Amino acid sequence: MATTVTTGSTTTFDKKTWMGGVEPMNASYGKLMMWFFLISDTFTFSALLVTYGLIRFSFPAYDPAIHGAFQFSNLYWPIPEKVYNAVPFLHGVDAPLVFVGLMTFVLIFSSVTMVLAVEAGHRMDRADVEKYMLWTILGGFAFLGCQAWEWSHFIHGTEQGMQIKELVGGEWVTRTVFGANLTENQYGPPAFADLFFFITGFHGTHVFSGVILNILIFYRAATGLYQRRGHYEMVEKVGLYWHFVDLVWVFVFTFFYLV
Repeated sequence: MATTVTTGSTTTFDKKTWMGGVEPMNASYGKLMMWFFLISDTFTFSALLVTYGLIRFSFPAYDPAIHGAFQFSNLYWPIPEKVYNAVPFLHGVDAPLVFVGLMTFVLIFSSVTMVLAVEAGHRMDRADVEKYMLWTILGGFAFLGCQAWEWSHFIHGTEQGMQIKELVGGEWVTRTVFGANLTENQYGPPAFADLFFFITGFHGTHVFSGVILNILIFYRAATGLYQRRGHYEMVEKVGLYWHFVDLVWVFVFTFFYLV
């Protein structure tokens, strides 16, 4: 409820209260709307990760006493270290989670450069804003490039593949499946591949959108638009989105690559 102060015939409103055009809790309208959007997006990612957890634990885990020597099978959920163990240009080298760890480092580093860009905007340092925004953009492209390679490797699969038995014409036939798609999965149950493509793809779409927004902000900063306005609030707004994308990846990384 607004607080009013009456002096003679003039009535003024307390500037700390939300009354058309006044910033609530010192947050501008734009930043407030960005927070609303991020909260709604949080619910979407939460629903996807909860779904992953429910499906993941509906399948048994690999047990050497029951399943013998490890091999990919649709009878149990795959072990992440056995699926994500490849590194570009190091064919045949078993490096569990090394490449995805590099991807995570790149994204976190880009979040650090975004923090520096926001801080430079508070100082009205146009050159530093441009520099750190450019580093953030390069980090975003590097992450997307890494994800594209990971998808390619996941789709093509390993040289060994996985043997499956299926009933054809009344007889059981054994064939080898290589890689993963939306119907077959070399690494385990088809649901594993479906969730991988959907959730990491959904996150990748957010990263790509963030890169496009960062390019737009970089261009406007480079042309001096924000310097003429007298503030770099748009850098801070896009920074909120970029930090959200970074934070979500931490949860995706935990669910897909560590659990």
